[in-house]
Amino acid sequence: MSNIKIINQVLTLFFMMLMGYYGAKKGFINKTVEKGMSELLLNITLPFLIVTSFNIDYSEELLGNALKILIYSIVIHGSLLLVTKLLYIKNKSEKQGILRFVTTFSNVGFMGYPILNSVLGPIAVFYAAMFNMGFNLFLWTIGVRLLDNNEKGSFKKAITNPSMIAVLAGIILFITPLDLPLPIKEGVKHLGNTTTPISMIIIGSMLSKVKMKDLFSDLSLYYGSFNILILVPFIVLFIMKTFRIEKSLMEICVIIEAMPGATLAPIIINGYGKDASYASKAVFISTLISMITIPIIIITVI
Repeated sequence: MSNIKIINQVLTLFFMMLMGYYGAKKGFINKTVEKGMSELLLNITLPFLIVTSFNIDYSEELLGNALKILIYSIVIHGSLLLVTKLLYIKNKSEKQGILRFVTTFSNVGFMGYPILNSVLGPIAVFYAAMFNMGFNLFLWTIGVRLLDNNEKGSFKKAITNPSMIAVLAGIILFITPLDLPLPIKEGVKHLGNTTTPISMIIIGSMLSKVKMKDLFSDLSLYYGSFNILILVPFIVLFIMKTFRIEKSLMEICVIIEAMPGATLAPIIINGYGKDASYASKAVFISTLISMITIPIIIITVI
């Protein structure tokens, strides 16, 4: 894909994001609407997009690549949990945990899948879904403990969230002769295709809540954003190039790692009844800066 096409795809996504920002500022996308859209995305449209991505002809090559990218995901997330301990060793314990979380776990659901789908097509979503299995495994077992030391983590949550169930359903459809009835298949496809605009509108709405004074209140947020958006993806790119990993799989891994911090961080902290303001700022600022860095990373890696 040419640089012009990549830039046009990214600008299209940012236009959708701008509409979410506009809607929130005008008041017709309020907190209730935003929450409802988030639930719709996480529980219906995103799982359907994942299932649709597995609707491809089975081949040994695809299966082999899927297993490879799952292994890459496990290695990347496991390594980041160790590396981030060093990156944020000087930060206070609570901030350190949040910064380690948002650096290790990128925003795959709201931004990773839609951007990969727009830039590289459905096959990239297929591989990203396999990559996300490693993401979920670490997030719900070790990641949650970064946000709350008293939380033990849950393997059950790692394998029972809607996206993981969609991956497992997709794998069954991929490796067996089973197929969905046409009306259901088409319905799943069309609903899945709404994931990109819905996710961009949600991100735009979330960004509308950022106050200018919050952008300059804590330099650790910028250090974190640099690590999330620049350092980590370029380290992944360098290592994968050094080991001569397949270009198509390398592109997906690097683009996913170039996404801003996972929006799950403030959501999980809220669930523990704690102050999620620092986590929210970390996610918002990295998302804001990613509007500049994502196109650069995509053009660099593709």
